[in-house]
Amino acid sequence: MNSRSRQDAIVRSLRRNGMTTIAELAADVGASRRTIIRDIAALRDEGFVIDTEPGRGGGLSLDPQTIQTTARLSVAEVFALIIGISAMRAAGNLPFSSLADKGLSKIEKALPSDKVRDLRRMLGCLYVGPLAPQVDLSSLGEMDPALLSAFETAFLEGFFLQFQYRDAKGIETTRQVEPQAMLILPPLWYLVAWDPSREDFRHFRMDRIRVPEYVEGQSFRRRFVPFDDGVRPIRIV
Repeated sequence: MNSRSRQDAIVRSLRRNGMTTIAELAADVGASRRTIIRDIAALRDEGFVIDTEPGRGGGLSLDPQTIQTTARLSVAEVFALIIGISAMRAAGNLPFSSLADKGLSKIEKALPSDKVRDLRRMLGCLYVGPLAPQVDLSSLGEMDPALLSAFETAFLEGFFLQFQYRDAKGIETTRQVEPQAMLILPPLWYLVAWDPSREDFRHFRMDRIRVPEYVEGQSFRRRFVPFDDGVRPIRIV
């Protein structure tokens, strides 16, 4: 069980059992006392109000207000919300856009400072523009759900991204690239990457990418990405 899953299990246990000891939490989630103490500290850093009651009959308890108001969202989850809203806005199909922006602003303020920094870096690679009318949309498919998480890690850590890609002719190849940006041309989404094997930028339709994974051990530098007229960076109020 990774730290995120374990911490989610701790929150569920506290919500279910009320007052709980560290020993009981350790037994419940299958971790050591030291790990539980470290996870409790991490949860408090994220905004969870976890009270400590000393003495016999005491232990840890989760403040009820925390259950109602704290949303544990990852950078990738918030980024997914932003790009979804941005795509709808670019397509002219976003009612109540000012309310959506206010909601996103509140979510961002609830994030820990390190996640805010990562989110801002991710937003710096997000662009939107109009789709050319002659583009064929007949083969539009669904995106691999693992792609956004793999892109996040590769982009933030400077790792190469590897995946299987099927081009417009149906030919499949294995690609290993430097992820530089994400481009939304509603309803199409593109991974914009530097391809070392071709020594040039390539736009990969994200619905044609399969089995994405980041590759540790090889790093890359950010590059200036040239875009056509009409493409602009995403700006969130």
